[in-house]
Amino acid sequence: MSANDTIRLQRNGASGMNAAPPVPRRLLRVARWIGLAALATVVLGFGSWGTLLLAFAGPGAHAVHDALVLVFGLVSAAALVALFICRWRWPMLGLFATLCLAVAVVWSEIAPSNDREWRPEVAVLPYATLVGDQVTVHNIRNFDYRSETDYTVAYYDKTFDLRQLQTVDIVTSYWMGPAIAHVFLSFGFAGNNYLAMSIEVRKPKGQDYSTLAGLFRQYELIYVVADERDVIRLRTNYRRSPPEDVYVYRTRASNESGRRLFVEYLERINALKTQPQFYNTLTTNCTTVIWMNDRVNPARLPLNWKIVVSGYVPEYLYEQGRLEDMGLSFPDLQRHAHVNVRAMAADAASDFSQRIRAWDDLPTNQDEGSRSDFARSLGVARPAPR
Repeated sequence: MSANDTIRLQRNGASGMNAAPPVPRRLLRVARWIGLAALATVVLGFGSWGTLLLAFAGPGAHAVHDALVLVFGLVSAAALVALFICRWRWPMLGLFATLCLAVAVVWSEIAPSNDREWRPEVAVLPYATLVGDQVTVHNIRNFDYRSETDYTVAYYDKTFDLRQLQTVDIVTSYWMGPAIAHVFLSFGFAGNNYLAMSIEVRKPKGQDYSTLAGLFRQYELIYVVADERDVIRLRTNYRRSPPEDVYVYRTRASNESGRRLFVEYLERINALKTQPQFYNTLTTNCTTVIWMNDRVNPARLPLNWKIVVSGYVPEYLYEQGRLEDMGLSFPDLQRHAHVNVRAMAADAASDFSQRIRAWDDLPTNQDEGSRSDFARSLGVARPAPR
């Protein structure tokens, strides 16, 4: 072997020693499948979202609208299949991305409005005027019900003194099991004057509520400001299909915290008169908006799944020490807070709010066991949310 051959072999050996080992083919295949799975998840997610958006809020008359939904759905499905066919993968992904951009434009142009033909129960927006500590709330709803759909429309204005705000109660109404509830607040002023504020869907005439449609900018938001004889009695005395179970809990909010929250509600109510807002089933609903409004208070509770799954809000507040529990366990407190029987007995009485809160007389100078016995002796009709 010549000297040149020896040098060449030495160089080749050195370069072989320094070269990175080849990536195993199995690892490359795993990485490729992970990438395709990620792309498939994105296509499936955006495809489903876009198809539903066009179905609920797409432009055009019936035939055009249906055609747009069909085309976008078919292109989404084709893009999903094309991920696993090399020669079609990128052309179909390009077409799919283009259509997604067009759907995003449709989404951005959906704007909330106050100018629709609204159902009577949400047709009138409340508003408030604040002068120092004096607050005049306009358009407080106080319908006189004969049935859920048969009522006499009535509103009134009332002035409240912020210095006399004493309590904040949380009201929950169940109609489909323990996980889902409508949640709203009732602010109590001196003299047993209560003002309920319920964040709801503002439905136009002829339109029913759909949980799925509520994800796609189909409903505006309204704060129903109402007399408790309206907003609570409607749920306990008149709703039958399905019936509702209503619970009223007293919170441990300080007077200062209650006032800050009340004023924040009024500011949001006034803003909605000129800047309508969409309701969203997940992000902007009866419970999450309460949590967001409470940001004015420094001790706001951290976001928790029991806020999203609204039926468990009272339990969460109890666990965090935010309810006046009178030493009761939560099941006992829950039985105690159930107001249907008392509301049916009170009906349209002028002292409706006092009578549904008869549980305020629960003794507080007994031991925990005897208080629990006392709560059980009240004999409310249903022991817990269905």
